[in-house]
Amino acid sequence: MRLHCIFRMATLQRAVAGALCAWVLLTGLLPQRAAAQSLPLIRDSEIEELLNDYARPIFKVAGLGSARVQVRIVKNDVFNAFVLDGRNVFVHTGTLMQANTPNEVIGVLAHETGHIAGGHMAALRARIAQDQTRALLTQIIGIGAMVAGGVAGGDGGRDVMGGGQAVLQGGNQVIMRGILSERRSQESAADQAGLQYLNATKQSGEGMLTTFERFQQQEYVSDQYKDPFVRSHPVATDRLARLRNLVESSPYVKATDPPALQLRHDLMRAKLSGYLERPSLVFNRYPAKDTSLPARYARAIATFFKGGSGALEAALTQMDALIHEQPQNAYFYEVKGDLLMRSGKMQQAIPFMRQALKLAPDSPLIRVQLAIALQQSDDPATLNESITLLRKSLIDDQNAQAYRTLAAAYYKQGKGPEADAMTAQAYFLEGNLKQSQIFAKRAQSKLRAGSPEWIKNDDIINYQPPDLD
Repeated sequence: MRLHCIFRMATLQRAVAGALCAWVLLTGLLPQRAAAQSLPLIRDSEIEELLNDYARPIFKVAGLGSARVQVRIVKNDVFNAFVLDGRNVFVHTGTLMQANTPNEVIGVLAHETGHIAGGHMAALRARIAQDQTRALLTQIIGIGAMVAGGVAGGDGGRDVMGGGQAVLQGGNQVIMRGILSERRSQESAADQAGLQYLNATKQSGEGMLTTFERFQQQEYVSDQYKDPFVRSHPVATDRLARLRNLVESSPYVKATDPPALQLRHDLMRAKLSGYLERPSLVFNRYPAKDTSLPARYARAIATFFKGGSGALEAALTQMDALIHEQPQNAYFYEVKGDLLMRSGKMQQAIPFMRQALKLAPDSPLIRVQLAIALQQSDDPATLNESITLLRKSLIDDQNAQAYRTLAAAYYKQGKGPEADAMTAQAYFLEGNLKQSQIFAKRAQSKLRAGSPEWIKNDDIINYQPPDLD
């Protein structure tokens, strides 16, 4: 978890404190950003399904519905995870790639769930709000003393001014100590809650312990050189000792991940490596002598991105071998289709995307990929199929790329207002309110007043971002 508390002091005005933490379709690597945080998000069916399988039992025993809380993936190669509110857990790709077992990721998710269930973000914001008044009064008193000292002049004046500066510094230090104390208390509470969830789901806490032990040595390192995970999760010796005792006393301390789940975890890491890392690094990480399924998966993807003569053909041959070995794996078909789409071979990609969707019928992201491929045809029936797929996808998943693809389909059909409305929705999800409102106004002017689409655009036009200050 990364709980960033960013403080900004405005002279004699106010003390502002906000928790501003944060959030690409991997297969198809389409850029998407969290509205308020401007951090790149990974969207991928295979990885999201796996993380949901990790998180669902934890959310259930914590009293959180799976529909209420979502696991979001941030494209960042450092180890980190954090919560913003009661609806999202953000996990870095670096965490997923560095975690050797499912249990390590599950332990992180359990800890973050403890923060959500405990209402820690709300409590922290309340604490900050409470301290704003104190900060303002401290500033007024301190600066008042400094002004008085300047007027008085001489040695006495300098003493008064020095006292004013001390008030300012001391007041801020008190506030910071209070915030840090609050955070430490929350971290310990999240540890205990997370382990309770793991026990309730008959899973080991070893993964959580491994994660915190990994960063223990950074406790005495300057904040400048600490990993983000450590800066937001201070690994005090006493905290780690308590955590170790709780883990070792659990009846499930020796529980291990099922082999099938471990394989899915390894495939996920291989996919991330193939899509996000340089091919040379992928081939070094997964050398040819490694004939495991995950290694061949990573090398197939990296072969494509390495480029050069015959790269696509070689990558497709490798994907065919994987499909032959696991013909019911929807994501092997999806990746093969994606490589074809990236090469501009949309028509050739369609049957593989169809098979992927057949094997994973509830995947909104695969629907979007298939819809994108279908739109390259001039056949009106194919275009209508694309629209149907996109509408169904958007019922389950608010996806900016889906809105943009739907907008493109409407433009092709000559439905300008409807296309503008979809473009407005895409910009809104991406956090570009200015462009969103431009397209919403353009769409609304041509839509029937009071219609559902008219109302949606009216909501965008009149939307006021929350004042985080």
